[in-house]
Amino acid sequence: MANKRLYLYPVWIRLWHVINALTFLALLFTGISLHFASAEHSLIPFQVSVGIHNVCAIILSFNFGVFVIGNMFTGNGMYYRKWRKNLWPKLWKQFLFYAIGIFKGGPHPFPITKKQKFNPLQKVSYVFAMYFGMPLLIISGIALMFPEKISNSIFKISGLLFYDTLHIIVGFVLSIFLVIHLYTCTLGDKPGTLFKSMINGYHEEHE
Repeated sequence: MANKRLYLYPVWIRLWHVINALTFLALLFTGISLHFASAEHSLIPFQVSVGIHNVCAIILSFNFGVFVIGNMFTGNGMYYRKWRKNLWPKLWKQFLFYAIGIFKGGPHPFPITKKQKFNPLQKVSYVFAMYFGMPLLIISGIALMFPEKISNSIFKISGLLFYDTLHIIVGFVLSIFLVIHLYTCTLGDKPGTLFKSMINGYHEEHE
């Protein structure tokens, strides 16, 4: 079999990805610790959790800015902007591949090329996570860091409760996305093939 090797992940994308993953995991664990902390018990000491959570939140927010600006001024942005026609049938086709076809050794319906880094399901989920979920997470987090600056009442409920609930829900949804993302990253030719891409920048597969 021929080996297809495409350079799809430049250095800045790989650095962004690593920083994003590490800070999000730190935010996830410290967030869980803060949410379930009590006077007697906590996964991580309360003040330590607050400090780590706030520092990582700032890093994540800055890193998100790098991602947005990078996609505006480099070729990586085209993978998020260019949309296929007949999206819904293609989403269904990709879902069937993940649900059935991949276990039968069927061909990938949307193979990766230099112009097409994501399949339809990946593109929709990545755009949702990065351009919708991440801004909501950051905005709600900033609101919680500066509660004196937010409205006392939003939709007739406490402003603090509103942003706290939004922050928790979005964090939970993005955590599910992370688990699914990690799983799909094991679906290369070998379980570690796609993870290797984040080291050397190359997507590799046998044709």
